[in-house]
Amino acid sequence: MEAVLERTTDIPTIEGATGLWQMVIGLEIHAQVTSASKLFSGASTGFGAPPNSHVSLVDAAMPGMLPVVNGHCIAQAVRTGLGLEAAINPVSVFERKNYFYPDLPFGYQISQYQHPIVGNGLVQVDMPDGTVKEVGITRLHLEMDAGKSLHDQRPEATLVDLNRAGVALMEIVSEPDIRGPEEAMAFVRKLRSILRYLGTCDGNMEEGNLRCDANVSVRRPGDPYGTRCEIKNLNSMRFIGRAIEYEARRQIELIEGGGTVDQETRLYDSSRGQTRSLRSKEEAHDYRYFPDPDLLPVVLSDEEIAAIKADLPELPDAKRARFMADYGLSQYDATVLVAERASADYYELAAKGRDAKLVANWVISELFGALNRTGRDIEDSPVAPGQLGALVGLIQDGTISGRIAKDVFLDMVETGRDPDAIVEAKGLRQIQDTGALEQAVDGVLAANPDKVAEYQGGKVKLMGFFVGQVMKATQGKANPKAVNNILAAKLNG
Repeated sequence: MEAVLERTTDIPTIEGATGLWQMVIGLEIHAQVTSASKLFSGASTGFGAPPNSHVSLVDAAMPGMLPVVNGHCIAQAVRTGLGLEAAINPVSVFERKNYFYPDLPFGYQISQYQHPIVGNGLVQVDMPDGTVKEVGITRLHLEMDAGKSLHDQRPEATLVDLNRAGVALMEIVSEPDIRGPEEAMAFVRKLRSILRYLGTCDGNMEEGNLRCDANVSVRRPGDPYGTRCEIKNLNSMRFIGRAIEYEARRQIELIEGGGTVDQETRLYDSSRGQTRSLRSKEEAHDYRYFPDPDLLPVVLSDEEIAAIKADLPELPDAKRARFMADYGLSQYDATVLVAERASADYYELAAKGRDAKLVANWVISELFGALNRTGRDIEDSPVAPGQLGALVGLIQDGTISGRIAKDVFLDMVETGRDPDAIVEAKGLRQIQDTGALEQAVDGVLAANPDKVAEYQGGKVKLMGFFVGQVMKATQGKANPKAVNNILAAKLNG
């Protein structure tokens, strides 16, 4: 049976062999806190170091070593909670979550359970069709990361790298409000954008700094929730979407075939595009949570929370509303520009004193296109914001046409030169001289008497043909507006 994803009355459904099904999805996002040192030690969090080179005695769980909480990580968690419009709990408690893995030296993970640092919040998710989906946040808690088991270094052994052990993570748990792969990916993108704006997580999924666990179940529309399965450690947007879709199909086929879904933890095999069973799903009591006796409760004053809130940047939703109001941008253009803080900052610098809508078109179409072709981020753009603004200024004042501007822009991308220098060096200034333009128009009309007769006989759409011929004759340098005026006068006179 091949399940088909479709959308009915704004609620995504899957058509199975026996009717429609609905996905119910909740996500757990593990976001590495942007911090120079770990959650309970002074060891570095730098990426790419040799194995076991960023490990303190605390991280290695040496006897007698006691954890000391990193105050910066606490502030980063509060900052994130405020950015998610969530409740900040003035008292939170670190607890021991007991399980045994080779890359977990303590034999337990220091985490939070009953008293997390952040409570309920809400994320406004921008969907591709222009609608907004609200996804609730259940909680955000801090915890230490485990190390990494390396299975491919020696054929006869598994090695352990503890560089990540003790790194601070924020686990952000959503409500089961998500109803399909598209919504799940959009939620993660929006959450990643907020974290990057806040500076609390760099969102780098390739380095493992942002990972996702997806809890997936299916039900008939309107029925109670079904039994969920958790898919662990999804580290790309594409894998999140594919894993959720496959798992939903698997559960539907299982139920329609007379079976039942067992609550379990599964892994996504990206090479096969399938999920596979890892272990039965643990419940909270399986971890035997209890308050960590080595760590005092974290107590936050109203003044401390207020100081962090006062330092928050303008976040994507507020910035989008301002771009639409101040610059007259469409919702789509504003949404694209504010998706990343760097692109929003670039746009504002480029648009200063220019036609804001025209600058938006150039950033979204030409600049983003060039960056994609060259594999660059906007922070590494070969065209500075002021240079792009200057190029748009040359279009605005009639120095060059829009078509010529595209050629100038390609030169800017390749050489990094200013647009004025390129225009002067290549002699690209528009012909503004009326006499020269009239001469070019007369030449085109003389060469096309049949088209002139057709135009004057009522085929007014031929105006575009005449303009194109004049632009061709002047190598694109003629001022289009002036050409149109001269043609109209001569053809209609």
